[in-house]
Formats: sequence, C-alpha cells, structure tokens
Amino acid sequence: MSNQTSIAVGIDIGSTTVKAVVCDPESLEILWSDYQRHETRQPEKTLDFLVTIGQRFPNATDIRIFCTGSGSSPLAEPTGAKFVQEVNAVTLAVEKLHPDVGSVIELGGQDAKIIMFRDQEKKTDDDEPAEKTAITSMNDKCASGTGATIDKCMIKVGMPQEDMALITFDPSKLHHVAAKCGVFAETDIVNLVKSGIPSMEIMNSLADAIVHQNLSVLTRGNTLRHKVLLLGGPNKYLPFMVECWRMRIPETWESRGYEYPKDIPIEELIFPPENAEYYAAFGAVVFGLADADGDDSVGRYKGIDGLKHYIQHGRSSRLGEMADGPLVESPEDLENFKKNYTIPSFDEVRFKKGQHVQGVIGLDGGSTSSKAVLVDYESGDILYKAYTLSKGNPIRDTKDILAQIQAYVEDQGATFECMGFGATGYAANVLEESVKADVNIVETVAHMMSAIRFIPDADVVCDIGGQDIKVLFLSEAKDGGRDVKDFRLSNQCSAGNGMLLQAMADQFGVHLHDYADTAFNADIAPKFSYGCAVFLDADRVNFQKEGFTAQQMLAGLAKVLPKNVWQYVAQVPRLAEHGRVFVLQGGTQRNLAAVKAQVDYIAQRVPDAKIVVHPHCGEAGAIGAAMETRRVVRRRGHSTFIGMASAIDLQYTSVNDESTVCHFCPNECSRTFIDTVTPEGATSRYISGFSCEKGTVESVEALKVLNKERGVIRKQFPNLVEYEANNAFKHIYDFTEIPKAGSPKEDIMVKKLPFMRIARKAMKRGFQRSDVDLSNIKIGIPRVMNIYTAAPFLRTYFETLGIKKQNVIFSSPTSEEMWLEGGRYGSIDPCFPSKVIQSHVHELLFHFHTDEKKRKGPLDYIYYPCMTNMPTWVTNTIDTWSCPIVAGSPNVVKAAFTKETDFFAKAGIEWIDDAIAFNEVNLLKKRLFDVWGPRLGVTEDESDWAVDEGFAALNNFDDLMQAKGKDILEQVERENRICILMIGRPYHSDPGLNHGIPEEFQVMGYPVISVRSIPRDRKWLNRFFAHGDDPLDVRDVWPENYSTNSVQKVWAAKFASRHPNVALLDLSSFKCGHDAPTYGIIDKITSASKAPFSALHDIDANKPGGSIQIRVKTYAHRLKLVEEELQDQAEARAQLARRVAEKRAELEAKFRAEKQDRLSAK
Repeated sequence: MSNQTSIAVGIDIGSTTVKAVVCDPESLEILWSDYQRHETRQPEKTLDFLVTIGQRFPNATDIRIFCTGSGSSPLAEPTGAKFVQEVNAVTLAVEKLHPDVGSVIELGGQDAKIIMFRDQEKKTDDDEPAEKTAITSMNDKCASGTGATIDKCMIKVGMPQEDMALITFDPSKLHHVAAKCGVFAETDIVNLVKSGIPSMEIMNSLADAIVHQNLSVLTRGNTLRHKVLLLGGPNKYLPFMVECWRMRIPETWESRGYEYPKDIPIEELIFPPENAEYYAAFGAVVFGLADADGDDSVGRYKGIDGLKHYIQHGRSSRLGEMADGPLVESPEDLENFKKNYTIPSFDEVRFKKGQHVQGVIGLDGGSTSSKAVLVDYESGDILYKAYTLSKGNPIRDTKDILAQIQAYVEDQGATFECMGFGATGYAANVLEESVKADVNIVETVAHMMSAIRFIPDADVVCDIGGQDIKVLFLSEAKDGGRDVKDFRLSNQCSAGNGMLLQAMADQFGVHLHDYADTAFNADIAPKFSYGCAVFLDADRVNFQKEGFTAQQMLAGLAKVLPKNVWQYVAQVPRLAEHGRVFVLQGGTQRNLAAVKAQVDYIAQRVPDAKIVVHPHCGEAGAIGAAMETRRVVRRRGHSTFIGMASAIDLQYTSVNDESTVCHFCPNECSRTFIDTVTPEGATSRYISGFSCEKGTVESVEALKVLNKERGVIRKQFPNLVEYEANNAFKHIYDFTEIPKAGSPKEDIMVKKLPFMRIARKAMKRGFQRSDVDLSNIKIGIPRVMNIYTAAPFLRTYFETLGIKKQNVIFSSPTSEEMWLEGGRYGSIDPCFPSKVIQSHVHELLFHFHTDEKKRKGPLDYIYYPCMTNMPTWVTNTIDTWSCPIVAGSPNVVKAAFTKETDFFAKAGIEWIDDAIAFNEVNLLKKRLFDVWGPRLGVTEDESDWAVDEGFAALNNFDDLMQAKGKDILEQVERENRICILMIGRPYHSDPGLNHGIPEEFQVMGYPVISVRSIPRDRKWLNRFFAHGDDPLDVRDVWPENYSTNSVQKVWAAKFASRHPNVALLDLSSFKCGHDAPTYGIIDKITSASKAPFSALHDIDANKPGGSIQIRVKTYAHRLKLVEEELQDQAEARAQLARRVAEKRAELEAKFRAEKQDRLSAK
C-alpha cells in the first residue's frame, strides 16, 4: 500500500494479455506493475487491474490514465483514458529508458514490429545530441512470426512452459518450418512431431524461421543498428529465441558490412531488458503526459463505474454495428434449403451368398484420415465406402481399410476379386511403390473425375477438405468431355478449410455434428474479416469481448468461409466468368451451415447458377481414383496390384533417424525410409521427405546411376528452356575482328544549315582504332531480367572490344542459397524476379569480386543497364516496351547497396546502370559509346563495330534455338507425341524462378521448347496459319500490344493453339503487371482451339513443392490423354490406309480377273 497521491497509469490491452504500470508522473518511476492473460475478457481483466490499483494506492486523488494496445480503443472513453498508438508508446519508452538503443524488435501476441532509430543531421554546432527519427515497420497482413504462432506450435509440441525456458538454441539441428504463414508453420510442426523429431529441435527450428522472416521482411531493406532491444512476451520468456536473435543479427551485420563494436559482449548489444513486457504500457504514460503539454484534463481518470456500465450494457449496443443478417431468414427458408441440399444417405450394396464380386478400389489417403470406395468393375457403380482415421503411417492405414473392404464382402458369404487398385492424396506415392497400385492419380484430376461422374456438365468444382482447399475450373475437352483448365490450391494459406471450422467449434464446446444447427439458430452473425486464419482467431477474441454468443459467432464464421475460399485463396473476383454449374465437395460440405453460406455467396454473384453438393462429398477423391483405375485397367487389359491378400499381410518398417538423413546437398533433408515385404518375399523401399531427386537414392553410386539415367532422359527428351538458360550466357559466337586502323569505312557527314536545316552527305574515311589493352578488365553482369534476352549481345559487344571471354562474368543461376544470403536488403517488393536481382548483385560483389583464385575477380565494373525497349520478331507492334519495374530495377538495386554504405565504392567497383534501348540501333550505339568509350578508352568506330557484332551474335543464337525447336516439333509430329511449349518472360528460363517445372515435364518424357525456339520462317509457319495471314502478327487477338515480352507470349500461344502436337505451359510471377493483360487473351485463344493449356500465374520466392507437383501431375494426366488420342487417331488413319490398300488390291484383282475372263471368252 502506497501513500502516493498523484499517479499516472499506463495500460496495454493486447490480443492475449493485459499489462499495467503505475508511475510517478514527475519522475516517471514505475511504482507498480502486473501482467496477466485476459482469456478474451479484456474489459473484465482491465477492471480487475483498476480495482487492484485503487487498493494499492488508496490515497491517490490525482490520477491520470493512458491506454494502448489492440483492445484498448473501446475502453478509453468509459475510463477517461487517453489512447496512445502502440508504436508511439514503445518508441517513447525506449527513448526514455534506453537512449543508446538503435533498434527495437517486439514480438506481440498477434503482431510484430521493428523500430529503427536514425540520428538526424544537426543544424547547429552545439553539444546537444542530435535528434532521432524512428523508422517503424509492422506486420499488417499475416500473423506469421508472432506470439500466437509460437503459442499454437508449443501446444502441438506438447512441451510445458517451464521446460521451454530451459531450451538453448542449437543451429546444427534445424528443420524446415514455414515462416510465411502461421498455420502452415503449425502444419510443419505437426509433421516434425509425427516424424519423431525432438521437441527442442522443433522449437529451435521455429525460432530460426521466425527470426529469418522478421529480419528479411520487417526490416524493409534497412539494417538494424546496435544496440538491439528485444521486447514482447516471446523475447522475454523464451531464452532460445533471444539466442537465435544474437546469432542471426550479427550475421546480417557482417554480410552488409555494418560496423558494430565487437569488443562489447553480444549480451549487451542484443538483449531483452527487465520489464520488457511493460514497455508499451510505460510508453503510453510517457507519450500521454508529453502530448498533453500541461493540460491536466487529458487522461483524467473517471473511476470504474463507467467501465462497469460498459461491461454490463455498453457492449450490446455495439453488436448491431458489427453484425450481419442470420444464415437463414425463416424456418421456411431453412426447410427449403435442407430439402435441396441435404446429402442423401448411402446404402451399401448387399451381396448374395456365393456371389463373385469383381470390383476396383480407389483410395484417398490423407494426412488425417483415409477414405476408400469399392466400385463395380463393369458398371462403375459404388458398392461400398470405407473410412479410417490415420494412424500415422499410410501403409498401415491402407492395410486396415483394405481388410475392412474384404471383410464386408466375405462376411456376407460372397467372394471378392480385386480387378485393380488406385490411390490419390498423401499416400499415393508410397502405395504406388509398395503395393504396385495401378494408378497414382493427382488429387485435382481425381476430384474432377468424381464430380463429372455425377454432374457431367460441371464448370467449377470447389473441394474443401480438413486441411486444404481445391477450386477446379473445368473446360470442354476435344473429345467432348471435361478437363481441368486451371485450379487454385490453398498452398500459401489455410484460411477457410474444415479444420478452421472445427477448431472454432471446439473452442465454444460445440460438437462438429451440431455446428450447423447451432449456427442456424443465430439471429445475427458478426462480420469476420476474411483472410489469415490467425487474424480470424483475433476477430473471435474481439467478438467474444463484445458479447457475441457462440451461435452467432459460428454463423459469422460460416458466412465468411466463401469469402476466404473465393476471394482470399482462389482469388476469383468474378465467378460468372468460369461458368454456371458449381459442384461443392469435400468433407466440409457435410456441414450444412458452410453449404448454406456457399450457396448464398455463389447465387448472389451468378444468379442463374446451378449449385450441386456432391452426393459422396467426403469420398470424392477416392471415387475419382477408382474411376481412373477402372479406365486404365480396362484399356491396358491387366492390373499391376499385388492383390488383396498380399496387401493386407504386407509387412513394413519405417525409419527416420540420423541414418536416413540425406547428405548430398547442404539442405540435409530428414528423410523417412519405408521398407515393405510381401508374404511372397518381394521387397521394396519408399523414401519420403526429400526436396529434390538426390534424396531418392542412398549412396554415391546410386546417385551416379540416377544422374546417368536422367542424362539419358535429357538427351531423349530435350529441354530447350534449360538449354537457352545455360547457353545464352556462354561464348558460342566467333565475332569478326575489328578492322585495322585506316581501313575504309563508309560514313555520313552531317552539316547544320540555316533555318534549322541539316545536310547529310555520304563519305568514306579511315577506321579509327585505339591501342588500349583490355585483357585484364573484368565486367560482372547479373544474370537477371532481360539480360536473358540480351546476354549474347552484351557478351559479344565486350569480347569484340578486346575483353577476354572469361572476363565477361555473369552471376550464377538463381538458387535458394543465393536468395537467402543476398535477398535481405528488401529494396524491391513487386515480384520475385525483381527481388532476386539483389542476390545476384550480392554474389558478384561479395563472392566473385573477392574470389581468392582470381578467376572471377576482382571486378572493375558491375554492369546492369536500364533496358527500356527490347527487340522482337512480332510484326506490327505498337511498341517494344520493357516492364517499368524491370527497366527501373537497376536504379532501385543500386540504392539497396548504397543506401547506408556504398558497397561498390568500398569494394573499388564502379556500378553502371545507364539506359539503353534496342529499338533504335543508332541511339543504342551512341549510348553504349557514351558509357564505355571514356571508361575503356575505345573509339566510337570500335564501339559501333562491337554493337553490330553483338546483334549478329544475338541473331545467331536465335537461329540456333529455332533450329533445335524445329527438330523437336517435327519429331513429335512424326511420332504422334506431345511437346511442352513454356511461355514466360525470358527470365523464367532461370531454374530458380521457374522452380524446375520444365524439368518436371522433361523427366516425364515430354520435350520442352521455349518461345525463343519456335521457328519463325514464314513458309514453315504457313502450314498452321490461314492463307494470307501474317503468321508473325498478333493484332487479330491483341491490337493494343505494347510490351515485347508480353506480345511474344501471345504470339507463342497463337502458334501452340494451331499445332496439334504442342501443349502450352504459361508461367508468370506473382504481381506481374505486364503479364496481367495477356491472361484473358491467352485463355480465349486456347479455349477457342481447345489446345492443352496450364498456367501458373503466382510463382513467388517460396517453392511450394507439393502444389507444383500437383499442378504438373494434373497437366501430365491431360497430356497423357491427348497423346493417347493422337496415337488412336494415327492408328485409325493407319488402319484406314490398310483397309483402303486392301480394298484397292481386291478391286484390282477383281478387275484383272474380269479382264482375263473377257479375253478368255473371245
């Protein structure tokens, strides 16, 4: 109990906790403090604190109160508190308590912020310290890297809080944890737990992911300044998190050349202060008192009566403002809905004693459960459905579910003959190897086949499972059926899936089976913000605080689900563009509240929509696997499945330990070996958990065999995208030497005349040469953006001038290691190709320049020109612009490396980024001479000659690519096969940007060609274009064309739509503005021709391996059907030719016989 009469109270009401301090308003000494979780009862916990403060300071009559935090706004008015923005509060607290601190990192419950202090320039020479300015950055779109993510993952690991405090950070045993999305981090944690990874390693991996995420994203290209203050609960209570910061921040300082005092212990440079959790509350007091500027009425405490009234009455008045209408308007509305959308019950087929059942089994093996169906081999009708929860191993789950099917048939006295077995989902790969499944079908195709089995005219399939969302857009195939034109997966976020609904229901104590009835009873529904699942949970906290009931919140969550599906995950702004027949499937569609919200959402946007719930929505994947198995087995004539008895009795072992770690690259993937033995003694091993093909083998010898096999495949099925990416940067053109001095040269003499006239006169003069020796000059060029087009030109230009070919040095192809090391400057954010430029410049600057063997360094120049216009072969274009982000990227990247420290000057390298354009040759010559003439000491004649040679090299490389492309196209025509045409911007040839997608198709047996490799010979092209049309013109489909790379993509799509043996693969990076206008054009071209087409328009830095595999396998399935059709057509033509030949021979023989008879009759 204190005798203090004047106090200032600061309260920080956060998303998970309430923190409060009581200060002396004169000295700002903290007299009392407390920190407690509010368990979603923020007003009540605040009231408890105020009552406690009243008891501790009974003599206080002069009370000022200041509040901050995400939950403080509605409580300010009832208490009289002055609201202070949280960043301002923390900034003032740090400046007051730690004036020597340069940066602050705060991890809150559902937010993270970084504050960096910079000294302003002094305007006077006095001894007063320079004023500071604060640069703040805060996460605003996702809760990844915050305390909420850590809390959820701690629960999954199952480690008590007190044990967390004993963990030390060990960087030697880290595993992959997704930092981009908190929910996917949680998924990775679950998988690591299932794999038996120790809890300490898992939490260290999570800490490292969070630290990297915040250092690369929230710093926004700035370098943290010492000292670094660590605030927030995670930094206060998790020592291993602090240790991780202390390791990773100095690594960043070292890589950026930031000088920090190495003689000061790291514990004093990077540290969590005492009372770290109270800084926002204390800062609210500091800021509030200063901002009041002597006005005693600001923040004058009103007592607790207003807060009590708010708790009892005030919250309810706010509900109407935050609420939407109910899910159902009336009992009649609910009755009609249930009548139309309640899923019909399924009755298993009963068998007669002694009946012989022939069927195929389709299995959908998920991460949490497995579903299987038995279908009749002849009719395809569903006979039986089976389900089992996952026991952590797909083989065990399959054995159990097959035994269940076998028992169902045999318990009725019937016998069962399995004619085929197919699988989809999580378990498909291991089952293909272990039980020799006939089909390993990708989920998208399985769900499409299941949908059209029951709804043949389906246009859109929306499958919402427990942990994923799939939206399939179907189109009419050439054979009249349906095919997957495009799809969206929840590979970046889990918002809107079934687990989200279940988790919310569990938090309210409502069983999932009762969810719909509970939600239908709500009279209003709160308006949840659609988006990140962690932020949805924040809404739940706030709505609970406001007083919404469980019924109302479950209804509100159901209503926001379609927004999450269609706007956040699928990002489909106009549903009507994709058709009118919508099929809803997936286990979540058994929740009628979710179905009602979906039906209302779709019907509002597509008034004439036909919306159908799949009659077997939970088993759709298994049904699709069964349908495809039945088709394949009937076409092939036999099954590869090892049989029911062998599969049920299959023995297996699963190993995941140090012995299974892959050591073939620095990733060191933690693999799992699954070994199986059939009753007959046949063995197999399946390896999972690897990120590249090296992880599929176990020894160096096996890796050599694998590489040899892949080499054979590469030779048999060429990949011109890879060829172009490698050879565009090599010396493959022998230039013509520069003429000797005095050699005759044609020129034009220009003379100015009066009245602004110019006279030009042809003349001859001697060629001007320099004697400069450039053999030791080294020029580094980043292998990025439009350099992929211009590389042959640039290399030859410099080589012609006298620079050795080994001294024209391009950076390496993009790799994950390069990106992680060099991509933390944060200067560019529009798209990944622009972000990664920094990593290439970083490599040139910090690796090639400092090459100890001096093969690549030291560099004299790094040259990355602003290329505003690029050459094109497409005719009648409006313009040849480059993307403005691409053209401007050299200036922005330069800023990243000179923003705080001029790394180029420090290294003794000159950065050159002058603008050039390829559409005006004379202007290009002038610009290049202006840049390089003075620097290299070459004459204008020499520079102009080198430009001409550069264009010759560019044309030579284009001719080479076209010749290779023509060979592949003519080969697939002869062999009735398909080749893949990858259309993308030139830099999508970079394997680090295309994520190896072209190679995925190559190893499946599809040759891959690039836009650059399509033959442009008009005579050859005229076979595919209408007579009289210019085959190099695109004005018929895109008259407003203006961008070289975009117009070439459209032209390539026109070509592919006309060539029967070409399938189109469209790659585009996330946020690509110049590609965006082409999406609809290319879609119309391919839709009209029904050409095979797949698009990835959201490629980013993260390589979503699973989703890429799904997309590749989906497209590969369609290509397989197209090739089968081509081969059937070829066989039909051959058969027709044989029948014609036989008929001709028959008629000729008959004619000869008749002729002979006539001669004999004479």
